[in-house]
Amino acid sequence: MSSLQPFKIPIVDLRAQFAGIRSEIDEAIDEVLESQQFILGPTVKRFEKQMAAYLGCEHAVGVASGSDALLLALMALEVGPGDAVLVTPFTFFSTVSSITRLGATPLFVDIDPDNYLLSAKATAAFLDERGRRESAQTLDAKTGLRLKALLPVHLFGQCCAMTEFTALAEKYHLRIVEDVAQACGARATVAGHLKFAGAIGDLGCFSFFPSKTLGGFGDGGLVTTGDGELAAKLRMLRRHGESTKYHHQVTGINSRLDSLQAAVLAVKQRHLEQWCQARIERAKNYHRLFTETGLLEENILRIPPQTTNRSHIFNNYIITVRRRDELKQCLAEQGIQSEVYYPVPLHLQACFAALGYKKGDFPQAELAAKEVLALPLYPELTSAQQESVVEAIEQFYGA
Repeated sequence: MSSLQPFKIPIVDLRAQFAGIRSEIDEAIDEVLESQQFILGPTVKRFEKQMAAYLGCEHAVGVASGSDALLLALMALEVGPGDAVLVTPFTFFSTVSSITRLGATPLFVDIDPDNYLLSAKATAAFLDERGRRESAQTLDAKTGLRLKALLPVHLFGQCCAMTEFTALAEKYHLRIVEDVAQACGARATVAGHLKFAGAIGDLGCFSFFPSKTLGGFGDGGLVTTGDGELAAKLRMLRRHGESTKYHHQVTGINSRLDSLQAAVLAVKQRHLEQWCQARIERAKNYHRLFTETGLLEENILRIPPQTTNRSHIFNNYIITVRRRDELKQCLAEQGIQSEVYYPVPLHLQACFAALGYKKGDFPQAELAAKEVLALPLYPELTSAQQESVVEAIEQFYGA
């Protein structure tokens, strides 16, 4: 199939979403155009307050992208040379590049094979073996680096084991930076209480890339925190480190959320709960359809667990399959789009070769990279479309 030919069933259909909210979007954009205030300004401030209220956190700071959100969060914690951050090797590139861009070192820990998330058990084992607590900090016994932060990624829309991670952070004097790029609207249970992803650690980092559960009309991001000092530092860092105009206290970057994106996002946020529930319902339908095929019993295919308490809001619907690449091609030939997230784990990326990792160091992440496949899932996906997807997969393995 030509890459220019549209898919009959795309992995996400933003046109369908836009059709349902077009009048609201037009009104919000017109308001910004009338104001002619395009960078930060009152529209951004209103959206920041809207997100803080929704997530149940004190502060929300709009930035230019999810990648910048991660970078600025680590900058606010003063992560730099001599510091290390514990992180998964199975995630999008910017999760780890935000660490290395500051001269700090990512220390990888393998994933849980059941959910592809950073393994709390493996993280605890790593810290028990190598974490040497000294006063109010912890050093890595192997490298001598300061263990500064823990960076759990709520991958594919599913929350990490935050009760375990918050306990580890307290024990080993670590700050927690949550990567919430794929999980806006998801909840995690912490000490028996449901909290929104991004409102649990010291800082939460959101992406508003168009395909996310809450996506804009371009790039955009947000950093959340309950710490007023960190929020003030973030607001300064996103404007080149300015305290007042042309007076720079620190070296920051240019990373401001623009008013048009904030206006669009404010409209979409009002629909987010409904959209998340629609994603969950479609994931349940996939579960039913795949169960009926018998592929699960034959261990040909594995599907995500069904969500409880919105701990998984299915930014992506990920299956694990044999002959993944052949299946992907077969689906494409039938007009069904699928995607591989992610084909090369980060410890094996050429740009990180100097870190010294090798193939076999993180077997679960490496296996996931060979077997995971994302299927179409979005709030407007119809049951008939889902049946077509599952039928095509069943026919592929039946043949």
